[in-house]
Amino acid sequence: MLASVLNHPWDLGPQQAIALQRELASRVISADTLTSLRWVAGVDVGIVREVARAAVVVLTYPELTVIECVAAERPVTFPYIPGLLSFREAPVILDALARLSVRPDLLMFDGQGIAHPRRLGIAAHLGVLLDHPTIGCAKSRLSGVYDEPGPERGDHAWLRDHDEIIGAVLRTRARVKPMFVSVGHKMRLESALEIVLGCGCGYRLPEPTRQAHHFASSLGQEDRNKE
Repeated sequence: MLASVLNHPWDLGPQQAIALQRELASRVISADTLTSLRWVAGVDVGIVREVARAAVVVLTYPELTVIECVAAERPVTFPYIPGLLSFREAPVILDALARLSVRPDLLMFDGQGIAHPRRLGIAAHLGVLLDHPTIGCAKSRLSGVYDEPGPERGDHAWLRDHDEIIGAVLRTRARVKPMFVSVGHKMRLESALEIVLGCGCGYRLPEPTRQAHHFASSLGQEDRNKE
């Protein structure tokens, strides 16, 4: 299981949440701390009728065999505000992580790491709270500018905010839309790119977050069938 080593209230107003993001961003470590990578967990959240469902799927690495799936749900209490996604989704993710029977070496989020206006997307936020290596691997850009990467798998371009590199735009499959990869915590960007490519199974999404997305979607579909 994984549990927070640093805690803070979640019932904050938007300005308080922004101030907290700025404070926590100073704690992000953009250096490799992994000594080995055996298990990587994908994390995704779906929201249906103001109920958030978090799914965590743990896979072996590099084989990418699923060994555990857990989920949690709770009512959404924070409004949708761009840049403050973690205050909406992180509490239910923490609930799901606490249910794991294995301790993944790395968490990969369907969301941003430091590629965020205040350098604290959900992967960075939870990485700091958990004091655990994390990667943000998002389907769309939240912050920064970039040149289009080459068309082949593995081609990438830097995502920049003025003179700062905040992430990379990575082609995970030839001639499909790229992914937006950024450091979450305790990880170099170059290492994050290597791991994301190592988690590819021929799809645009890396296998950990792809599996988490399907698991979260299946939970939602089961609930709708019961209604």
